[in-house]
Amino acid sequence: MKEDYMNPAEEIVLCTGPDVRVQIGSLALRNPVMTASGTFGYAREFENLVDLERLGAIVVKGISLQPKPGNPPPRVVETACGMLNAIGLENVGVDRFIAGKMKYLRSLTTPVVVNILGDSVEEYGEIARRLDGVEGVAALEVNISCPNVKKGGVAFGTMPEMAARVTEAVREASGLPLIVKLSPNVTDIVLMAKAVEEAGADAVSLINTLIGMAIDPMSRKPRLANVIGGLSGPAIKPVALRMVWQVAQAVALPVIGIGGITTADDAVEFMLAGASAIQVGTANFYDPSAAENIVQGITGYLQQQGEDRLVDIIGTLKTGMA
Repeated sequence: MKEDYMNPAEEIVLCTGPDVRVQIGSLALRNPVMTASGTFGYAREFENLVDLERLGAIVVKGISLQPKPGNPPPRVVETACGMLNAIGLENVGVDRFIAGKMKYLRSLTTPVVVNILGDSVEEYGEIARRLDGVEGVAALEVNISCPNVKKGGVAFGTMPEMAARVTEAVREASGLPLIVKLSPNVTDIVLMAKAVEEAGADAVSLINTLIGMAIDPMSRKPRLANVIGGLSGPAIKPVALRMVWQVAQAVALPVIGIGGITTADDAVEFMLAGASAIQVGTANFYDPSAAENIVQGITGYLQQQGEDRLVDIIGTLKTGMA
């Protein structure tokens, strides 16, 4: 989906060269490169490795109502062109996050997006309510890949009506920009995107991890203690790119592309397919400077193409034979 350019907030400073600013609803970003939840901790872990002030936005790891200890190890396994993880959404909980993590995060000029997760619709709403008005929180990203405990463990992100209920609950509890992170483990991701759009989302991000597993043939045991986990990395990029393209054509919301993005060329592909911004995830584990390098690479691409504004290339994929 190609969108009209909107002037971001005055405090975002333009660098020389092409204008790479983008808007995600009312959220103004200096550039389209965000970090993906669960791959960048609470940002402070990367402060000596990355210039955090050069990123478009930081998405912190998922925050639940109460602290979560996560799954037992092993929780991460390398796979061909990617990795499986079954961390179990380990986090400090929303109250400790606000009291202990936000002091550092609010010192940054880079917008901070808080990813939230819950076991019930009510939990999502309560987390959003507690974060609403917290200084330094620029937006919420809602992880609907979590299991609905009250409905027997079916993930919120697999049924349109359940995804809509979560979106409505968060929208009612908070006035912050609302991004809903979609799961690829569905029959029709476009239906999910339309459901959360109608329920009040300001943007969608996709895709979350695909469900996979790995087995040790010698021990005949799963390589993850949890048996199954989320597959991420370059291996899922073609699937993510296809889904972003489909969703961007179907909804009027800004789309944030996620999945196997490791280079500026990867990022540009997603934006040509209709993404207004992208998130860098698995690449952060082996190259902490990946996101920063992608920012520079996007600028180089625009200069090479003779483009003055990044927004002018969004959704310009040529699908005809000419």
